[in-house]
Amino acid sequence: MEAGKKGTLVCVGTGLNLAGQISVLSKSYIEHADVVFSLVPDGFAQHWLESLNQDVRSLQPYYAQEGEVKNRRDTYKQMVAAILDQVRLGKKVVCALYGHPGVFACVSHFAIAQAKEEGYAAQMEPGISAEACLWADVGIDPGASGHQSFEASQFMFYKHTPDPTTHLLLWQIGIAGEHTLTEFHTSSDRLQVLVEQLNEWYPLEHEIVLYEAPNLPTQTPRIERIALKKLPFAQLSSITTLLIPPSRELEFNHEILAKLGITAEDLG
Repeated sequence: MEAGKKGTLVCVGTGLNLAGQISVLSKSYIEHADVVFSLVPDGFAQHWLESLNQDVRSLQPYYAQEGEVKNRRDTYKQMVAAILDQVRLGKKVVCALYGHPGVFACVSHFAIAQAKEEGYAAQMEPGISAEACLWADVGIDPGASGHQSFEASQFMFYKHTPDPTTHLLLWQIGIAGEHTLTEFHTSSDRLQVLVEQLNEWYPLEHEIVLYEAPNLPTQTPRIERIALKKLPFAQLSSITTLLIPPSRELEFNHEILAKLGITAEDLG
């Protein structure tokens, strides 16, 4: 780091559930920061951050406001610029993001990369993600059969091949198929395309799960089980995640088992 560059940046995760899922270290960074930038789901979370530090600045106003059409790439660039402006002033800057700061949160990655490129100390502290909450709330051990995870639109746009013997997670299902980065919702037509795509590996009657982690201690998780074919008619929000359980049993790899001197019976 160049001499005289005193500014620092730490991106922390606040977890999903208000105040209860943040690490001791991340909370300490917030309390001792000169400036805290926030991107959290509601006013309750914002007020809680403001109780920890006197200078908390929400990044929400950088999103398109009512009636405005704005590409999210421009929004993210403006957020990063605001964060870096304070780092360049030599301040201890914290960016507090909902959930895990590095999971579906490109602002933290962009800001850290830019700060490091300019010679400032920058790092990320992990937070409890929606995926961590999902395994706990739905009662699944992903180690039992494995899992795959994709952003829903990316899954649609590229040639991904899911393994129907594992759990499949599709994130941001509420904007599946949206490519302009100006909208925050999808349509039943786009979801029907996704259903037809998934039907290559999963029966239309296969049970899927719509999951939403709670933000407040008074809330309960949304765990709604429906048939795959009903997805286009489901109520979705910006925090809805689609979980598709396995549709087939795991298959033994007898060739590898033979090389290891193991039989299927040995594995129970």
